[in-house]
Amino acid sequence: VQLVESGGGTVQPGGSLRLSCAASGFTSENYWISWVRQAPGKGLEWVSSIYSLGSLSYYADSVKGRFTISRDNAKNTVYLQMNSLKSEDTARYYCTAGIPYDVTGRRGQGTQVTVSS
Repeated sequence: VQLVESGGGTVQPGGSLRLSCAASGFTSENYWISWVRQAPGKGLEWVSSIYSLGSLSYYADSVKGRFTISRDNAKNTVYLQMNSLKSEDTARYYCTAGIPYDVTGRRGQGTQVTVSS
């Protein structure tokens, strides 16, 4: 499994960013893709997950209502639309081949998101 994240950057509080995760190498059509993040000096935090089929998705309470996870199976890409960004969202964001609430799944190199005025 290979996972490549992109789309990070620096944005002001209240701004938006969309992260992308290009996924490849899955041997089954049934899998989860999750986003986790790691803020400076802190451990990994699970953010959101989406299943490869159907409409199942989950969000951490800290991002619910502000972030939206979606996928484009034709492009093998999962997106994380992040709106109303706060300074506490500053972190390196990783996509993982992990189930909901799990931070130990295989992950990519990550993309940095900085929310600062």
